[in-house]
Amino acid sequence: MSEAAIRPATPADALAIAQVRVDAWRTTYRGLMPAAYLAAMKVEDSHVLWNRVLTAAPNTTSTVVATVDGQVVGFASALMLAEPKFGLDAELSAIYLDRDRQRAGLGTGLLAAVLAAQRRHGATGLLTWVIAGNRGARAFYERYGAELVVEQPFQWDGMDLVEAGYGWRDLPALAAACAAAGITLH
Repeated sequence: MSEAAIRPATPADALAIAQVRVDAWRTTYRGLMPAAYLAAMKVEDSHVLWNRVLTAAPNTTSTVVATVDGQVVGFASALMLAEPKFGLDAELSAIYLDRDRQRAGLGTGLLAAVLAAQRRHGATGLLTWVIAGNRGARAFYERYGAELVVEQPFQWDGMDLVEAGYGWRDLPALAAACAAAGITLH
């Protein structure tokens, strides 16, 4: 039987996080973003970014990984915002899982872990962004009580897209919703 765990990410996880991110984009955003763009994504480029995040001096960014039998299968990252947006002072900047690990509770565990870390940094509200057409992510956020705060056009690497911003203004209620999901991790 596979054993799942969620723990703080370390610099040694940067390459695995990069691989999960690229794989997740290629499957999740198929049909929402140009196929050529997704095919051209490089794990090496993402690895540089995540190595920089995970080796930065202590700050208010929190990154956690989900592992199964010691292998990273997902991650989440959040940070305190320099200036609140829509009255929210922290941002869930990433949450990705291998496709075959979705809908097993790991996403909820990642959300709960990064939420707890940001609350320790003083967060009182949490904002996250999603490509508007990503129905799965939107349903996940809504299931945990996120409110749609804005839908707006934006540009990503020269592509015109639409993003949806979701927010949680009651972080104790979000923590309770995650706990009520009954996810047991080691």
